[in-house]
Amino acid sequence: MNHEFFKIISRVEFEALLNSFAAVGTKKVSISDACGLVLGEDIISPEDLPPANRSCMDGYAVNARDAFGATEGNPAYLECSATLKVDENPDFELQPGECAAIPTGGTLPDGADAVVMVEHTQELGAGTIEIRKSSAPGEHTMLKGEDAAKGDLIFQAGHKVRFQDVGLLAALGIKDVTIHRKPRVGIISTGDELVEIDSPQKVGTIRDVNSHTLRCLVNDAGAEAVNYGIVRDELEKLENTLEKAIAENDLVLLSGGSSVGMRDLTVQAIESMQNSEILAHGVAISPGKPTILGRAGNKPVLGLPGQVTSVQVVMLALVVPFIRQLMGQTNAFSSTDRVLVQAELGRNTVSKPGREDYVRMKLTYREGKLPLAEPIYGKSGLLKTMIQADGLMIIPADTEGFYAGNTVNLWKI
Repeated sequence: MNHEFFKIISRVEFEALLNSFAAVGTKKVSISDACGLVLGEDIISPEDLPPANRSCMDGYAVNARDAFGATEGNPAYLECSATLKVDENPDFELQPGECAAIPTGGTLPDGADAVVMVEHTQELGAGTIEIRKSSAPGEHTMLKGEDAAKGDLIFQAGHKVRFQDVGLLAALGIKDVTIHRKPRVGIISTGDELVEIDSPQKVGTIRDVNSHTLRCLVNDAGAEAVNYGIVRDELEKLENTLEKAIAENDLVLLSGGSSVGMRDLTVQAIESMQNSEILAHGVAISPGKPTILGRAGNKPVLGLPGQVTSVQVVMLALVVPFIRQLMGQTNAFSSTDRVLVQAELGRNTVSKPGREDYVRMKLTYREGKLPLAEPIYGKSGLLKTMIQADGLMIIPADTEGFYAGNTVNLWKI
């Protein structure tokens, strides 16, 4: 059956459909295993961090008023009343005119509100310390609860855990957190022309590049890729493989078979699944227009273009953010995870209004100037256009292009 494209929808409309799918379930993990995963619960600070006012430097704990205005030419003189240890909880109050020797991380005694670095002091004997630099309240100290106050919201559900976050969790004594588990993503390559990558090159055959590329992108996004191999253009075989993949995964990707043509079986296979529907067949981006989104039960199924450049752009623009959404990440479709580079456009670049263009770009770095960005033109089946590209320039659907000399933002890839 020849399926014509449904009404082409915008990327924003396509993303809204993807957003209708719920995130995967949650589980408890050790904080050391949580990096790169997404929190499934709010994290509330169970205590003050630090638990008391602390020194950030080796030096002398002082009341800042006693060292105010001190200089090398006009120092202040204080009496050292104690030498504190890093694990000591002082049980005395610093009196006016006194100071206390304190190590980095040491707890400030009552009456002290600043630390003078040891480099700006001189021991004169008989317990007298010469202060050669003025001090201000809070200088070289960390206040009680300054990193986290008891009861504070530290991280919201939907936050992707980073290595620096793990450090704070550990400092707060939090051993385990609830995260969304990694989604399982099934990958099916379709096409009579496809062969395994270790097969000899022959006219009329194409090695299965996409399944390996997709697996890499899926794993990099934080999910678990499951490869179901190559399926020939036979409806029954595709239906059987798709049914198995849907049962075993949270998302299924079919590469190839999404362009108009007699051998297009993707839509038929999706429609044959129980409680299924086609949500979209065509999205207004280039490359990547013939992308299909279906639903089988509560599972999403995406039919991706077969051309290598098209499938890579669709993965970067739509599927990788969708995987992050399935992982529970808040605002997964925003550009916050994209590394953007400003560049000067080297030549006029034209776009067709009504579609969002993802133009492969090559950067030439120049001393004292913005890098120069040149478009890389080539057929969608060529691997080298993405290999040579340093980034993608996105031309909005309501824009006919950009002029040479314009400052543009490139999405680093």
